[in-house]
Amino acid sequence: MSSKTTTKDIITLRGSSAIVSEFFGYAANSILYNRGVYPEESFVKVKKYGLPMLLTEDENVKCFLTNLTTQLSEWLEAGKLQRIVLVIMSKSTGEVLERWNFSIETDKEAVEKGVSREKSDKEIMREIQAIMRQIASSITYLPCLDEQCVFDVLAYTDNDVEVPFTWIESDPKLIANPQMVKLHAFDTKVITYCSVAICFTKYILICTELICVTFCRYIKSIHWCLTRMTNGTKNR
Repeated sequence: MSSKTTTKDIITLRGSSAIVSEFFGYAANSILYNRGVYPEESFVKVKKYGLPMLLTEDENVKCFLTNLTTQLSEWLEAGKLQRIVLVIMSKSTGEVLERWNFSIETDKEAVEKGVSREKSDKEIMREIQAIMRQIASSITYLPCLDEQCVFDVLAYTDNDVEVPFTWIESDPKLIANPQMVKLHAFDTKVITYCSVAICFTKYILICTELICVTFCRYIKSIHWCLTRMTNGTKNR
């Protein structure tokens, strides 16, 4: 009798860094689209992770995200990145309306000794698919952003990280008494944990099993944000 076997792929730190940084690029595009930070017509549909995804065609935003994911990949490969936060703010007041937290944990052995791990590429893709579907469905329960918004990105890094001149030290742009929704997580066995949580300002009623009652834990690190602020357009 034949039996089914699952093929395991060899996952290295470099490969994991590429997977996670690419994931953040697509996730950021999905957030900007679904939260209406940029107009619907400025996005183009592509196929990724076995799903229809939307990517911005705005050259400034494309350049911003390309440079960002390149830098994130370098920090991930060095084991220096702890968290990435995409912040959505009011364009007129600067009030922080949403914080999309991507928490990251890296296998220390992979960083220090260069060990690799095994995990099926298909399994990783299924986990990423689940997160992307949750991002797309977030518009059904998050408060409507009824004003023009802009976004920025914060990176929580180790204190000894080498920081490019295009980044500056920043405050963490926290939300006072936020509501929080925790999304799925995925891992590559090398990047042992990549989870997503949304903090937002207004109270809403949603299925209580989705609410994470714990607050974002403070990480003793340097908070950096990109110096270049992109200009948002009116929410759809």
